[in-house]
Amino acid sequence: MTSVQADTGPLDAGLVEDYLRRLGVEYPAWPTVDVLRELHLRHLRTVPFENLSVHLGEEIVLEERRLAQKVAGPGGRGGFCYELNGAFGALLKALGFDVTLLAARVYGRDGRLGIPYDHLALLVRTVDAGEWLADVGFGAHSHGPLCWEHRGEQEDPAGTFRIMEAGPDAAGVKGGAGRPSREGGGVSGAADLDVVHDGARVYRLEARPRALADFAAGAWWHRTSPESHFTQSLICSRITRDGGRVTLSGRRLKTTAPDGTSEERELEKDEEVLRVYREEFGMEWERVPEVRTQGAGSSGGW
Repeated sequence: MTSVQADTGPLDAGLVEDYLRRLGVEYPAWPTVDVLRELHLRHLRTVPFENLSVHLGEEIVLEERRLAQKVAGPGGRGGFCYELNGAFGALLKALGFDVTLLAARVYGRDGRLGIPYDHLALLVRTVDAGEWLADVGFGAHSHGPLCWEHRGEQEDPAGTFRIMEAGPDAAGVKGGAGRPSREGGGVSGAADLDVVHDGARVYRLEARPRALADFAAGAWWHRTSPESHFTQSLICSRITRDGGRVTLSGRRLKTTAPDGTSEERELEKDEEVLRVYREEFGMEWERVPEVRTQGAGSSGGW
């Protein structure tokens, strides 16, 4: 049975050290933008975007400590947006960054927006360079954080990104509940924002602070709905050191070079699949994970 619990506070020193060790970095002296950039990229390289817990029937708890333990503990595990950005946000706060959780709705291939609380992203304030949009939980996305205030194009190894004011939604409503304010914990007026990648809208951000518990309903839907792509297939993916990407979708292995060219092949033997999990993602399995039959799981959130 999967459960959702409220946030219980900051990470302890030992867990922070384990987390940084997983990323392969030393404890930073100051919460600067250069530190944020390094942590962001290291996270994408070492902590995979994966949905294996859904199909293995593992408990997933939306609580900072539990999420960080999954990443920092033995086993080399990762997760989805709620888990990865939830854990990363907790680490950043423990290192002195000012972090705000933001809710987003993801654009589908047909251009329609997904469900509320479809995605979790992070607004991070540094001591030397203002605010940045950090996202280590969207799969293929920017390698580095994006400048929050900049409305022009932002170049990244993954492509050209832009944060822009969003237009009306399908109902003709233009969202604008406000952006996080550092004075008094309130919000000040601002429109919702679209994150654009190479000209295509990726997701729409609501610029108001959220808590992990706010994402329970959206996470439950992704965890259980047959319409969610999370329940339909297995995925495990990370950025490689050269800026490419390695992805294992069930038994299909895809390797993408930094220039965007890719190769795919089907892994026929269980030993091949287990070896890829071990060598590319640091995961040891006794048997090959398989898609869980609908109706065989339990209810709950990410």
